Amino acid sequence: MNTGRKLAITFAAVAAMGMAASSALADKMYGPGVTDDSIKLGNTMPYSGPAAAYGQIGKATAAYFDKINKENGGVNGRKIEFISLDDGYSPPKTKEQVRKLVEQDEVLLILESLGTPTNSAIHNYMNKKKVPQLFVATGATKWGDPENFPWTMGWQPSYQTEGKLFGAYIMENVQDPKVAILFQNDDYGKDYVHGLKEYLGDKADSIIVAEESFEVTDPTINSQMIKLKDSGANVFFNVSTPKFAAQAVKKFRELNWDAVFLNNSVSNSVGAVYKPAGLENSKGIISLMYYMDITDPANFDTEPYKKWSAFMDTYYPDGDKTSAFTAYGYLVGQTMEQVLKQAGDNLTRENVMKEAANLDLELDMMLPGIKIQTGPNDFFPIEAMMPVEFNGEKFNPLGKVVSVN
Repeated sequence: MNTGRKLAITFAAVAAMGMAASSALADKMYGPGVTDDSIKLGNTMPYSGPAAAYGQIGKATAAYFDKINKENGGVNGRKIEFISLDDGYSPPKTKEQVRKLVEQDEVLLILESLGTPTNSAIHNYMNKKKVPQLFVATGATKWGDPENFPWTMGWQPSYQTEGKLFGAYIMENVQDPKVAILFQNDDYGKDYVHGLKEYLGDKADSIIVAEESFEVTDPTINSQMIKLKDSGANVFFNVSTPKFAAQAVKKFRELNWDAVFLNNSVSNSVGAVYKPAGLENSKGIISLMYYMDITDPANFDTEPYKKWSAFMDTYYPDGDKTSAFTAYGYLVGQTMEQVLKQAGDNLTRENVMKEAANLDLELDMMLPGIKIQTGPNDFFPIEAMMPVEFNGEKFNPLGKVVSVN
């Protein structure tokens, strides 16, 4: 072979290698926080402050990512680096921590940040920066507005949906209902009240006989509870986070209030609310659920429970197995894992958001008939729930899975 032919073959080979490398690189599209080996996700959570009970959500999600990193090598060969910072349920602190995560740590997205007031504080920032604000741990209706806020998506059923479902329960099960409402004075509390009133329609003014709000900085809600009881209501609707929900349960029993007790799902936790308030005091409380009751012995022999329990024992041994919040964090972790799987090697912020809006997912700890489904114009992943009653040990179903369209 002459020298010229050798050079031609060598150049051709080099060119082919270059084209192959270029093609491989073209197949991989990365946003901030992504490399061939890792994906950096950010989170804020109230590990301190008035909503600290929710901290178990963040810890459970971190533990889930630890699990998939160790057992699966991460997602599509990339390990998850989950940076979770304490914001104390304080909106100014949330702003500070999220700016750090986005601008200094350069995370791909913010996942599962908890709280309506705290997420409201970063809502415009995240959308202006075009950073996914995914699966926020709050059910405010505003998280499902892809037209105006295309970078923000909720996960759990919206508070307005839940308020409507409580309205349906009241009208079907309580004779001559007179409702008293305790609610947190922010978008979270007002969303629930709005949903209930919307369902009741023109009957709302006559059925709702008392409303009392509280601030998250208040030490107690005792005075509000006394006023609500004195209204003569036969239905008490509690819209509060765990600390205040436990206080409400105690005061409700102390006042010997003979009323149907409805408790919003964000405080429907044995470990975080009913145990602190007293299991005996909590008997008969009615709530709505969308995933498995982890305190029901009937579930202990099911495969979904066994998988979750083994996960807790191995990766979050200090976690509370009676707290629904640990199951919540586990399920959100699984949802995020699916989004990253679907995104493959196209891990830009735009494509991750696109895949988050393309879910049709059944998670094994969800109640039968409840799926995670999203679309380009549907940013409400879960839209059905089941009414349940706490009997002092576990939750008993009060009917089938229901939804309000």
